[in-house]
Amino acid sequence: MSHSTSPERESGAVITEWRPEDPAFWQQRGQRIASRNLWISVPCLLLAFCVWMLFSAVAVNLPKVGFTFTTDQLFMLTALPALSGALLRVPYAFMVPLFGGRRWTAFSTGIMIIPCVWLGFAVQDITTPFSVFVTISLLCGFAGANFASSMANISFFFPKQKQGGALGLNGGLGNMGVSVMQLIAPLVISVSIFAVFGGSGVEQADGSLLFLQNAAWIWVPFLVVLTLAAWFGMNDLAASKASLREQLPVLKRAHLWIMALLYLATFGSFIGFSAGFAMLSKTQFPDVQILHYAFFGPFIGALARSTGGMISDRLGGTRVTLVNFVLMAIFCALLFLTLPVNGVGGNFSAFFAVFMVLFLTAGLGSASTFQMISVIFRKMTMERVKAQGGDEQQAMREAATDTAAALGFISAIGAIGGFFIPKAFGISLELSGSPANAMKVFLVFYIACVVITWVVYGRNSNKK
Repeated sequence: MSHSTSPERESGAVITEWRPEDPAFWQQRGQRIASRNLWISVPCLLLAFCVWMLFSAVAVNLPKVGFTFTTDQLFMLTALPALSGALLRVPYAFMVPLFGGRRWTAFSTGIMIIPCVWLGFAVQDITTPFSVFVTISLLCGFAGANFASSMANISFFFPKQKQGGALGLNGGLGNMGVSVMQLIAPLVISVSIFAVFGGSGVEQADGSLLFLQNAAWIWVPFLVVLTLAAWFGMNDLAASKASLREQLPVLKRAHLWIMALLYLATFGSFIGFSAGFAMLSKTQFPDVQILHYAFFGPFIGALARSTGGMISDRLGGTRVTLVNFVLMAIFCALLFLTLPVNGVGGNFSAFFAVFMVLFLTAGLGSASTFQMISVIFRKMTMERVKAQGGDEQQAMREAATDTAAALGFISAIGAIGGFFIPKAFGISLELSGSPANAMKVFLVFYIACVVITWVVYGRNSNKK
């Protein structure tokens, strides 16, 4: 694209020159283009979270349509998409500089149609083996991987001082997909929408029909529309192009692994609680129709993430993260007081309220840790390049590449929480009949994160 006479081709798919840190460029052209790409990216990511967390709503209902899987198997189905999503985030983190944000967003949105269509057919045949559901749940993980490439892509479009807000909106409104799915799925499975495709309902004890396939099929039309929107409405940035060799050195930075641990505690908690909350509530309070309330937690967490980036831009990511971990530890401890003991007692209202605060803090911390990553890696890379004799433009380009790679890779590690938390609940329930042992592990982890945040970042700077 170097033959272009215009410094920046906003009408074409590829933009050859991009200078978001230049105030004049940002005001005249940059802000408009960045905003358009952000507002196409957001619904694409929202749908990705809907597909990623499908099994958190579907698994609870599988026994109602005739499947005889054990509680541990059902917890496994809710946990596996998080495992594959976490592992796939590693390659996804490096895809935008290799292929371009527009191409990759369109491709990664389009392929989510596969597990949705397959799951819709699988739930209608009670002879479908557990192994098939395992395969579909692992395929749903491709949707979870989208977060890494989406956040990396948006980080290229915005200047440093607006990154926290932009990433908070993209990530937070994207995270909203979990609550959207948990709100919509219980509604659509009660009505016959796709009868034309042979979708039949299963009669329930109260005489109503359950159309479980609708929970998966409802997203397909939207996926088609947004795949086309990404292809025709987004841009590839020539300035964001980088080979894998240029991106991999970021893995040698100690800060990457420290921030990955902190992000595991925040986003890992958000996605893990989102995946396991409905199943956990069902085991502790079987008389409560939890699917009527399950969407509140992810909704609160996603809203907190949307605003958390802007709060962190103003107050400093480190300060927000530190206070956040203290609150997570306190409310994790309070959760023990709400649980039934040997199947007796327990207070669902208190249990629900404490969990809502945990969702809130997990969402807020997801945004504040991401803001810290952007600040830390930009500062480190620019200082290194300038010390090696590089000019301002080279320093900014390498800083953008390093930051995007770090954001993507760290998001991969954070997503593992979506596997470990439901699995920990499942194991704890199987061994002791209570989730208390799993919660003890989480509590110790949150306390450790308070110490790490203070020792590594809090003492040295109040501005990070």
